[in-house]
Amino acid sequence: MKKAKASRKIEAKRRGNALGFWFFRISLRLFGLRGAYGLLYIVCIYYVLFDRTAISGATAYIKRRFPSHGFVKRLRHVYLLFVNQGKQLIDRYAVVSGQEIFDIQIRGYERIKSLVQSSHHGIILLTAHVGNWQVAMTVLKKLEKTVYLVMRPEDNPAVQSSLRISREQNHIRIISPEQDLGGIVEIMNKLKEKQIVSIMGDRRYGFKAVEVLFLGKKAWFPYGGFTIAAAARCPVVVLLSEKVSAYKYIVDVSNVLYPCYENGKDKRHQLQQWVQKFAALLEAYTHKHPYQYFLFSNVWEEETKSTGKMKT
Repeated sequence: MKKAKASRKIEAKRRGNALGFWFFRISLRLFGLRGAYGLLYIVCIYYVLFDRTAISGATAYIKRRFPSHGFVKRLRHVYLLFVNQGKQLIDRYAVVSGQEIFDIQIRGYERIKSLVQSSHHGIILLTAHVGNWQVAMTVLKKLEKTVYLVMRPEDNPAVQSSLRISREQNHIRIISPEQDLGGIVEIMNKLKEKQIVSIMGDRRYGFKAVEVLFLGKKAWFPYGGFTIAAAARCPVVVLLSEKVSAYKYIVDVSNVLYPCYENGKDKRHQLQQWVQKFAALLEAYTHKHPYQYFLFSNVWEEETKSTGKMKT
């Protein structure tokens, strides 16, 4: 079991330190949101020039999103991706520090409200590395339900302290996937209590995955969220957030899937179909917001973090 836990750990992200976050906090207070954004265009030049790890992680996505573009254009795309990620980190700090400066609209609110009220087995909230999930979680307070996030602790102390990652709040609780059985017992218990459980759906972190088509190439996405939903007989609500202007977000919870195994059919094939629908939603999102997909991992390689070997 200890080996299984260790296999799910990922390398700590050391980009971002206490001094850097302090600098942007002060900039936000002195110059406002747009002033803090402006500094990003200078800071991100450094990462493009010197952070090879960051560039390598971003390039896996950029190459598939812009397949016809050469090296120089791809580097520009990486730069814009870094800038937009920086903007959303600043926004996240503004939100967790209690500044209500954003206009946040919810697309599909009435539908998820109805599901929360009528579901007898809870809801799986399937998230991805798109937009700003912390902003999205803030508006879900309107549902008056606790959201249980399945997430591992943030490795970077500066990120954890400044952005309050992994910190429980009144409407948010944490379920660690590094406990026994990946936290599945606690997840199932919360769903039985008709609660909302949020699971990341586009990065494996050592968990089992199925092959899907994503941005024109074979990719591997985890299927745990759909397995749990099918077993618990609960719906899967896909959560996406879009930053549409400096002060405006749209949180989309209008896409709902209902995983349910059909007798006589291969379970893995059924899982693959559900994951493919999720991947298609993400692909449509990347076409609309190419610089708001922050997946710095090569999901197109059939390689696990736990073994370092290619699957067969």
